[in-house]
Amino acid sequence: MPKFELNIGLINPKSPTNVGAVMRAAGCYRANNVYYTGKRYENAAKFNTDTKNAKNKIPLIGVDDITEQLSSETKVICVDLVEGSTPLPHFEHPENALYIFGPEDGTIPQNIINRADAVVYIPTVGCMNLAATVNVLMYDRTVKLGGFDYGDELIKTSRDKNNRTKCLKQQIKT
Repeated sequence: MPKFELNIGLINPKSPTNVGAVMRAAGCYRANNVYYTGKRYENAAKFNTDTKNAKNKIPLIGVDDITEQLSSETKVICVDLVEGSTPLPHFEHPENALYIFGPEDGTIPQNIINRADAVVYIPTVGCMNLAATVNVLMYDRTVKLGGFDYGDELIKTSRDKNNRTKCLKQQIKT
């Protein structure tokens, strides 16, 4: 499996619940780091929905400038409902990326949009919440870049300890 650099950037996330859910997604999709700006998360960080404790494996780093940590190979991809942006189904993911997501009650600042290598949106009717948007984007990236092997071994290592269910019928392959 290829080793790509995957980082997530959150602009002033609104709630610790969303940050916890983003951390869970970061663990599921093997992100390297999660960066965030602003003070709202820190002020309410005692609440946590990171049920897989991804924060123990993936750094969650508060920064003043979301793009300051970048290597020269890292592409900045903003993900938000921005006029003139590329719909996710038509987007080709770079191997090394920082995906920046705006807050649920705002948007990514124009200066960061201007700095981005690409701006992408998920074509939905209405907007999704932060954690849902991160999950959809990371899944799309994984599918398009071939980030995971498929099959029972992945299922066995990924599922909850209380789940030992098996399919008894042949599944339709598409």
